Amino acid sequence: MGGFFAGRTLADLGAALRAGTESASGLLERALESVDPSLNAFVTLDEEGAAVAARQADEELGSSADRGPLHGIPVAVKDIIDVAGLPTGMGSAHFAGHTAEHDAAVVTRLRTAGAVIVGKTGTHEFAYGGTGDVSADGPCRNPRDPSRMSGGSSSGSAVAVAAGTVPLAIGTDTGGSVRIPAAFCGITGFKPRFGAIPTGGVFPLARSFDHVGVLAGTPADCRTAYRVLADLPPGLSEPREPFEPPEPFEPRPEPGGSVAWIEPQEIDPDVERAVAGTVRAVFPDAASVKVDLKELRRVFAAIQDSEAYEVHAERVADAPELFQRPTLERLERAGRTPGWRYVRAERERAEIRREVEVLLRRHDLLVLPTMPITAPPIGTTGSDLGPLTPLLISLTCAWNVLGLPAISVPAGTVGGLPVAAQLVTRPGAEDLLFAAAERLRSAPR
Repeated sequence: MGGFFAGRTLADLGAALRAGTESASGLLERALESVDPSLNAFVTLDEEGAAVAARQADEELGSSADRGPLHGIPVAVKDIIDVAGLPTGMGSAHFAGHTAEHDAAVVTRLRTAGAVIVGKTGTHEFAYGGTGDVSADGPCRNPRDPSRMSGGSSSGSAVAVAAGTVPLAIGTDTGGSVRIPAAFCGITGFKPRFGAIPTGGVFPLARSFDHVGVLAGTPADCRTAYRVLADLPPGLSEPREPFEPPEPFEPRPEPGGSVAWIEPQEIDPDVERAVAGTVRAVFPDAASVKVDLKELRRVFAAIQDSEAYEVHAERVADAPELFQRPTLERLERAGRTPGWRYVRAERERAEIRREVEVLLRRHDLLVLPTMPITAPPIGTTGSDLGPLTPLLISLTCAWNVLGLPAISVPAGTVGGLPVAAQLVTRPGAEDLLFAAAERLRSAPR
């Protein structure tokens, strides 16, 4: 937790770069010095390529060619996202030795913004899991307690930020894969509305649910990075499609709009008390509402399983031995999903979407815990609440089903391990979401 970038914000770093008290080359050097191999956050470091990018960033800043808030900032990229000339291994023996020929669209945007790509971070195999310890590259370890899971699937990205190795990392989120490791590692993770950041050049898991997201120390830093990667010019409001409610939405004045607390259905009571206490302290007027998260999880499972198996059917048939055993078992189960179940889940998804639209006309923000438990020991497969795989996505996957913006922010500790609150809103109200998340992060514990 003691890397150079721990507690350093993008605004602080940007000011130092422009004042000349820091250089992009110097920040890169500190990032590389901060890598802790025992945590296994990185699967590839691009020291040579990053050094070239850092020198270019310094030259441009020195000549007043300013590309914006990510100019000269060290960034890590999840290893299912292509970076030209670097391996993209997906945490799987299936892609051992594979090198990307082109940059993913999000990487192109990073480079255009002047960011310095330090390397590729570890992922749960094919991003198909929430623990972060099922990978051909080995488990990514939680900086808060290296015997514990980092969470997944954007495991290395969360670890790199939480350890202070980089101030910003890019991940993907299909059922919670940015928010889960952010919560377990005690940092902030943001999943935007569906389609806000392009997924070209990102290996798919379930195309209906796949999002590119960001991980950083604070909600403000996530907002900064998100707006760059979503290609939103300064001052431009968010679009309110494709989830625009029938009635016009006008954000309420600060301190944060109308808030509803979603009562979790399966959760460690200590985690619920800790998160609810922080939320109630910041939003004392929050109304309690019920959303059938179990039904949403059932819809999610039917669609994700069908779409994930479509991606991997030939690999399962031709080279099953190259998968990690838990991944193969999940895919084999997924392959047994009947077609009628997928079709019905798509219809149910539309019905639930209409119900949540009504809820989001009454409340600007929905709040609930991000995770129902604290980070388990590496290798754990279950808990007192049931099997770990469905449990880890039980509070996060709903917002992938609905394509809504969602952010996880630290909200305290239980037994010395981080717990987190998750905030959800409609597209168009992201600034309200980030402002509320910043208030939660800053709340006294």
